[in-house]
Amino acid sequence: MHFETRCVHTGVDKDGTYLSATTPIYPTSTFRWDDLKTNRGFDYTRSGNPTRRALEENLAELEGGIDCRATCTGMSAITATMHMFQPGDHIIAGHDIYGGTYRLFDSLFRGMGIEFSFVKMGDPENIRKAAKPNTKCVWIETPSNPLLNIVDIAAVCNVAQEIGAITIADNTFLSPYLQRPFEFGVDVIVHSTTKYLNGHSDVVGGCVITRKKEHAERIGYVVNALGLACSPFDAWLVLRGVKTLGPRMEAHQRGAQALAEFLAGHSAVQKVYYPGLKTHPQHALAKTQQRGFGAMLSFDLEGGRPKVESVLAKLKLFQLAESLGGVESLIEYPDTMSHASMTEPARREAGITDKTLRVSVGIEHAEDLIADFAQALS
Repeated sequence: MHFETRCVHTGVDKDGTYLSATTPIYPTSTFRWDDLKTNRGFDYTRSGNPTRRALEENLAELEGGIDCRATCTGMSAITATMHMFQPGDHIIAGHDIYGGTYRLFDSLFRGMGIEFSFVKMGDPENIRKAAKPNTKCVWIETPSNPLLNIVDIAAVCNVAQEIGAITIADNTFLSPYLQRPFEFGVDVIVHSTTKYLNGHSDVVGGCVITRKKEHAERIGYVVNALGLACSPFDAWLVLRGVKTLGPRMEAHQRGAQALAEFLAGHSAVQKVYYPGLKTHPQHALAKTQQRGFGAMLSFDLEGGRPKVESVLAKLKLFQLAESLGGVESLIEYPDTMSHASMTEPARREAGITDKTLRVSVGIEHAEDLIADFAQALS
């Protein structure tokens, strides 16, 4: 079946009693046993729940994995993957990743004895140079947040294999509709299901998808042991949202392409970061590993923070808010919002300045979004 059909039908047919057209919500905390040896596949909702399992089946199918564990937040999904490693292990990540991921790695897991190196992952050779005998993982985020740098997934996976490390990819920005990292050799995929998979800004969640039995077993154990699983109702919301993933992503990126082209030609805009522009240095690479260019873009404004504040005050359709991936358009200022948890030197090293704004383009009509920016920039 085609991707859009699998979005709608995988994980749905669970009601043998009433044949409901949608997956039922099982809000129960516990399940009765038939006897001391037998239950119906579930015993306690922290460990497993039919609604959550339906979502996990759906997401594993869409990414091409063998298993998925749905978690209560995107950060809990990343936390689960970090428990695949031990004190003394070394992990290599990009220098321009999401601020919350950077904070988790640098402030928390580093204190627990895991080593991290943050490198410019656009050049896979930087991974080889940073590798140590104890390197166990290469963390991939592509496109990167917020500057939309593209990582050559296949090349990074080849280097990781050479140095004896596994690869984990955050596929939140594109979703499996536009990018499938397993096809390029990635071992584990994480998502913030809060974003495009749910798509309606009404739930927070995450997931970890695996393609190897040993990784699936470890993640399943960790999610249960740490109590990281998402609630049945949240799982149901994401399962509802993912049904429209394909059409939404087409609408999202149609608007993003038009807005990026408008901003690139505006005199008040210094630089636009969007892989769909032919001027993007990794435009050709993006075309080889993505089905589209997504709905996230960033840009630098002439005039720095005073101009930023002026534009933000005038925008009417773009809500000043963190997060991304919803049907409504959002705009945020990474320096004090999404990436405030990074040190200022780390932000500047990543290319984030006081001129930078990040936009999550919704599914509104592109002409209306462009008109809103035109009046705000005038």
